[in-house]
Amino acid sequence: MITVIGSLNMDLVINTSKLPKPGETVMGKEFKQVPGGKGGNQAAAIARLGANVQMIGCIGKDAMGEVLKKSLEKDGVDTNHIIEKENISTGVAAILVEESGGNMITVAPGANFELTVDDLNSKKDIIQNTDIVLMQLETKMDVVENALHIAKEAGKKTILNPAPAASLSHTFLKNIDILTPNETELETLTGCETDTKDQIVNAARKLINNGISEVIVTLGEKGCIYVTENTEKVFKAYKVKSIDTTAAGDSFNGALAVSLSTGENIETAIEFAMKVGAMTVTTEGAQTSLPYKEEVKGFNTWLKEREK
Repeated sequence: MITVIGSLNMDLVINTSKLPKPGETVMGKEFKQVPGGKGGNQAAAIARLGANVQMIGCIGKDAMGEVLKKSLEKDGVDTNHIIEKENISTGVAAILVEESGGNMITVAPGANFELTVDDLNSKKDIIQNTDIVLMQLETKMDVVENALHIAKEAGKKTILNPAPAASLSHTFLKNIDILTPNETELETLTGCETDTKDQIVNAARKLINNGISEVIVTLGEKGCIYVTENTEKVFKAYKVKSIDTTAAGDSFNGALAVSLSTGENIETAIEFAMKVGAMTVTTEGAQTSLPYKEEVKGFNTWLKEREK
């Protein structure tokens, strides 16, 4: 069992020819409401890839929250541990997506920031009886830190996707087994420059010196770099036409957790996650872009068709 603890948002997506500059108004092409939130995306990705997953998070007692729950349930996510609270809106993300696939996102966390340490403690047995705990930073920091502590104390594997970027303390970091920042997040975490491979590796090792076992730095179309105390390895990205990168990191993290939960080694898990991430960016939306297990099984054929 994999447990995802984190955010649930309704994504309000506008497609546009280009992203606006400060003070500029750009006419959009299409508007959609798409279930999202990093936590929800990761849970949906895991379920679609065939693993057992349960979600711990918080939504408002409103129409958007109900849609988010039903969407996850349709994918096979156990939503029994999602908490509903009155007098607060379900989280919302406003997303602009340009033709190149780049995006700009603003999040109003709403109920996500109403998830408390007490709420989490009421789910303590759920965390203690799982195999892998996957988290992000779209809920309050004390909630994330408490969850990581509970999981590590119970001997569970912990994966943290440190997004959005934030500075984390030594006591926070020591309870993380695998950290998956992108370049910007890595720079925020360490205060180090991350413009070159050597700088990225050195920054990652700074985190490893604070107690993290493994760091995977995601680099978008440049792939990712896996770093441990004594190891570094570059994984190249697959060459695909990017349509929308919104949930790419979430699908990568979900796939990583799925592969590790089946007993695969970290390098095999990263290769699997790279495939899932590549498939995700070729489709619009957050949860709507996440591939299913059977689709990933046919990845080589899928890739050849896009290379023609």
